[in-house]
Amino acid sequence: MSIAQRLQDLGIELPTVATPAAAYVPFVRSGDLVFLSGHIARKDGKPWVGQLGAGMATAEGALAARAVAVDLMGTLQAATGGDLERVRRIVKVMSLVNSAPGYTEHHLVTNGCSELLGEVFGDKGKHARSAFGVAQLPLGACVEIELIAEVD
Repeated sequence: MSIAQRLQDLGIELPTVATPAAAYVPFVRSGDLVFLSGHIARKDGKPWVGQLGAGMATAEGALAARAVAVDLMGTLQAATGGDLERVRRIVKVMSLVNSAPGYTEHHLVTNGCSELLGEVFGDKGKHARSAFGVAQLPLGACVEIELIAEVD
Protein backbone atom coordinates (compact mmCIF):
# COMPACT_ATOMS: atom_id res chain seq x y z
CA MET A 1 0.00 0.00 0.00
CA SER A 2 1.29 3.46 -0.86
CA ILE A 3 2.03 6.09 1.76
CA ALA A 4 -0.63 8.33 0.21
CA GLN A 5 -3.17 5.53 0.60
CA ARG A 6 -2.17 4.94 4.24
CA LEU A 7 -2.61 8.64 4.98
CA GLN A 8 -6.00 8.63 3.29
CA ASP A 9 -7.07 5.52 5.21
CA LEU A 10 -6.05 7.26 8.45
CA GLY A 11 -8.02 10.37 7.46
CA ILE A 12 -4.87 12.51 7.44
CA GLU A 13 -4.43 15.45 5.10
CA LEU A 14 -0.90 16.83 5.25
CA PRO A 15 -0.49 20.58 5.74
CA THR A 16 1.72 22.81 3.66
CA VAL A 17 5.04 23.86 5.13
CA ALA A 18 4.61 26.46 7.85
CA THR A 19 6.47 29.74 7.59
CA PRO A 20 9.32 29.75 10.12
CA ALA A 21 8.71 31.97 13.14
CA ALA A 22 12.39 32.92 13.53
CA ALA A 23 15.75 32.85 11.72
CA TYR A 24 15.80 29.28 10.35
CA VAL A 25 14.54 27.18 7.45
CA PRO A 26 11.98 24.35 7.74
CA PHE A 27 14.42 21.73 6.43
CA VAL A 28 17.93 21.22 5.10
CA ARG A 29 19.04 18.44 2.79
CA SER A 30 22.61 17.16 3.05
CA GLY A 31 23.36 14.24 0.76
CA ASP A 32 20.70 11.58 1.31
CA LEU A 33 19.61 13.04 4.66
CA VAL A 34 16.90 15.61 5.30
CA PHE A 35 16.96 17.42 8.64
CA LEU A 36 13.60 18.88 9.66
CA SER A 37 13.60 21.79 12.09
CA GLY A 38 11.68 21.41 15.31
CA HIS A 39 7.91 21.65 14.93
CA ILE A 40 5.79 22.67 17.90
CA ALA A 41 2.44 21.08 18.64
CA ARG A 42 -0.53 22.98 17.23
CA LYS A 43 -4.23 22.62 17.90
CA ASP A 44 -6.80 24.47 15.82
CA GLY A 45 -3.97 26.39 14.13
CA LYS A 46 -2.55 27.78 17.38
CA PRO A 47 0.25 26.56 19.64
CA TRP A 48 -0.94 23.62 21.78
CA VAL A 49 -0.02 25.13 25.13
CA GLY A 50 0.50 23.13 28.28
CA GLN A 51 2.91 21.48 30.64
CA LEU A 52 2.94 17.72 31.15
CA GLY A 53 2.49 16.81 34.78
CA ALA A 54 1.04 20.24 35.61
CA GLY A 55 -2.48 20.25 34.24
CA MET A 56 -1.79 18.21 31.11
CA ALA A 57 -2.01 14.41 31.09
CA THR A 58 0.26 12.03 29.21
CA ALA A 59 -2.56 10.93 26.87
CA GLU A 60 -3.15 14.52 25.75
CA GLY A 61 0.59 15.00 25.28
CA ALA A 62 0.66 11.91 23.05
CA LEU A 63 -2.14 13.41 20.93
CA ALA A 64 -0.11 16.60 20.64
CA ALA A 65 2.95 14.60 19.55
CA ARG A 66 0.80 12.83 16.95
CA ALA A 67 -0.30 16.24 15.65
CA VAL A 68 3.37 17.24 15.39
CA ALA A 69 4.04 14.08 13.36
CA VAL A 70 1.39 15.17 10.84
CA ASP A 71 3.07 18.57 10.49
CA LEU A 72 6.50 16.93 10.18
CA MET A 73 5.22 14.71 7.37
CA GLY A 74 3.89 17.80 5.59
CA THR A 75 7.35 19.35 5.73
CA LEU A 76 8.98 16.08 4.72
CA GLN A 77 6.64 15.90 1.74
CA ALA A 78 7.82 19.36 0.66
CA ALA A 79 11.45 18.30 1.18
CA THR A 80 10.95 15.30 -1.15
CA GLY A 81 9.36 17.34 -3.90
CA GLY A 82 5.88 16.19 -2.95
CA ASP A 83 6.64 12.44 -3.00
CA LEU A 84 6.83 10.68 0.38
CA GLU A 85 7.60 7.44 -1.49
CA ARG A 86 11.12 8.88 -1.80
CA VAL A 87 11.61 8.38 1.96
CA ARG A 88 13.91 5.41 2.49
CA ARG A 89 13.66 5.54 6.24
CA ILE A 90 12.90 7.78 9.18
CA VAL A 91 16.31 7.81 10.87
CA LYS A 92 15.86 9.80 14.08
CA VAL A 93 13.23 11.66 16.07
CA MET A 94 14.10 14.05 18.89
CA SER A 95 11.28 15.14 21.14
CA LEU A 96 11.22 17.95 23.69
CA VAL A 97 8.38 17.73 26.20
CA ASN A 98 7.41 20.78 28.25
CA SER A 99 7.16 19.13 31.65
CA ALA A 100 6.91 19.84 35.33
CA PRO A 101 9.65 18.70 37.71
CA GLY A 102 9.19 15.05 38.56
CA TYR A 103 7.33 14.19 35.33
CA THR A 104 8.81 10.98 33.88
CA GLU A 105 6.60 9.90 30.97
CA HIS A 106 8.29 11.83 28.15
CA HIS A 107 8.76 8.57 26.25
CA LEU A 108 5.02 7.88 26.32
CA VAL A 109 4.23 11.36 25.03
CA THR A 110 6.73 10.89 22.20
CA ASN A 111 5.09 7.58 21.28
CA GLY A 112 2.28 9.65 19.78
CA CYS A 113 4.68 10.72 17.05
CA SER A 114 6.63 7.48 16.74
CA GLU A 115 3.55 5.28 16.45
CA LEU A 116 2.02 7.40 13.70
CA LEU A 117 5.27 7.36 11.72
CA GLY A 118 5.22 3.56 12.01
CA GLU A 119 1.60 3.40 10.84
CA VAL A 120 2.34 5.56 7.80
CA PHE A 121 5.82 4.36 6.77
CA GLY A 122 5.74 0.76 8.03
CA ASP A 123 9.22 -0.64 8.66
CA LYS A 124 10.73 2.48 7.07
CA GLY A 125 9.17 4.44 9.93
CA LYS A 126 11.12 2.61 12.67
CA HIS A 127 13.64 5.08 14.00
CA ALA A 128 16.15 5.93 16.69
CA ARG A 129 14.84 8.50 19.13
CA SER A 130 15.46 10.74 22.10
CA ALA A 131 12.81 12.21 24.40
CA PHE A 132 13.72 15.03 26.78
CA GLY A 133 11.85 16.94 29.42
CA VAL A 134 12.38 20.69 29.32
CA ALA A 135 11.27 23.59 31.51
CA GLN A 136 9.61 25.49 28.65
CA LEU A 137 9.20 25.56 24.87
CA PRO A 138 8.56 28.40 22.38
CA LEU A 139 5.12 30.00 22.77
CA GLY A 140 4.38 27.69 25.72
CA ALA A 141 3.91 24.67 23.44
CA CYS A 142 3.63 21.31 25.16
CA VAL A 143 5.79 19.38 22.66
CA GLU A 144 8.40 20.15 20.00
CA ILE A 145 9.81 17.45 17.73
CA GLU A 146 12.49 17.38 15.05
CA LEU A 147 13.17 14.60 12.56
CA ILE A 148 15.93 13.25 10.33
CA ALA A 149 15.03 11.12 7.28
CA GLU A 150 17.00 9.34 4.58
CA VAL A 151 15.59 10.02 1.11
CA ASP A 152 16.21 9.13 -2.54
